[in-house]
Amino acid sequence: MAMTMLLIMAILMLLGFPMMIPMLVATLAGFLIYLPNLKTDIIIQQMISGISPVALITVPMFILAADIVTRGRTANRLLDLAMTFVGHIRGGLAVTTALSCTLFGAISGSTQATVVAIGGPLRPRMLKAGYEDKFALALIINASDIAFLIPPSIGMIVFGIVGKVSIAELFLAGIGPGLLILLLFTLYSMWYARSRNIPLMPRASWGERIAAVRKAALATMFPVVIIGGLFTGLFSPTEVAAIAVVFALILEVFIHRAVKLSDIPSIAYSTGLITGIVFILVGAGAAFSWLISFAQIPKQIIAGIGLSDAGPTMVLFAICVAFFIACMFVDSIVATLILTPIFMPLVISTGLDPVLVGAIVTLQMAIGSATPPFGCDIFTACAVFRRPYIEVIRGTPPFIALLLLATLLIAVFPQIALFLPSLAFR
Repeated sequence: MAMTMLLIMAILMLLGFPMMIPMLVATLAGFLIYLPNLKTDIIIQQMISGISPVALITVPMFILAADIVTRGRTANRLLDLAMTFVGHIRGGLAVTTALSCTLFGAISGSTQATVVAIGGPLRPRMLKAGYEDKFALALIINASDIAFLIPPSIGMIVFGIVGKVSIAELFLAGIGPGLLILLLFTLYSMWYARSRNIPLMPRASWGERIAAVRKAALATMFPVVIIGGLFTGLFSPTEVAAIAVVFALILEVFIHRAVKLSDIPSIAYSTGLITGIVFILVGAGAAFSWLISFAQIPKQIIAGIGLSDAGPTMVLFAICVAFFIACMFVDSIVATLILTPIFMPLVISTGLDPVLVGAIVTLQMAIGSATPPFGCDIFTACAVFRRPYIEVIRGTPPFIALLLLATLLIAVFPQIALFLPSLAFR
């Protein structure tokens, strides 16, 4: 059954069908061929059940907030803030890029929006300062992936729903890994600038820094509200998402006046399109997950690869490898919907912390979005910067190595991810 379903999915994907079609057709084929006595109405029931969790309400709201701030002035103000404080150090422009991507990711939660909003203005500056284009492109698409980890993270929301893990804890668990990646990218950028003898940028005066802080003060309140509200328990993830939308509207429409009220319908339309795709994927994934669980396919797969009696370390290693490879070839949400039901029974039986697993899985999703052959951020960069695919990926290997190093450090020192959730909830 498993091989038949995978074969159907592979054929349909090669024929160019969007991912929701292979998942649904494979699920329907599994029902009709192997479980003919079951009513196919169950597929619809499971799809509806899959998109019913209240936590999914956060998805369209975070996407809407991201769309609003992407069209506004928030990105430029965060960029100026980062530049005035770190622009003068060795590799300061590259460090500014990584820091700006982190700050904007904490507002938008979207890697692709971060590539556009931060990469657009900073790439020309980096080229003018003497950085190679392959380094600049690789830094932008990989630093943008910190948005997968720093809350809000749609990837974490999907993992939390499928794996039945607290989304609030997952959000907090992403902060440590996100900051670790920022540190690794900063150190590499400083080394790169020194080895290439990149000239130093002028140091900003304290007057310029104070002015940048004033301009970006309201923008920096996004992560403060999101993280602070979750950490204190004052807000649930759903409430935080609603606050993010209201905050984005007030900031960009009434304060910055970069977005007009007449723009809101088109922004909402864009949000609706993206949300529709996500929800169809989640619904299809729920039906697919129910079928493979009902047919006990996860047990068969785990037994087949020899993980039935594996310890926590081996299970965690297998999860990392599986998600890393899967996210290189398919959308990270799809990989999560397919693989999470397979591995979660092992996670529970071996005593692994599901929140730690969620943080590591989300990190693999981040790596996959910038890793050849099909990382979505690679194609975003190709479109935005009008550069060929090969040129965009040439500089990625060192950053992928740093992301894999971050994965290893989190696995060896789990408190990097678990410190904040433990402090807030345990």
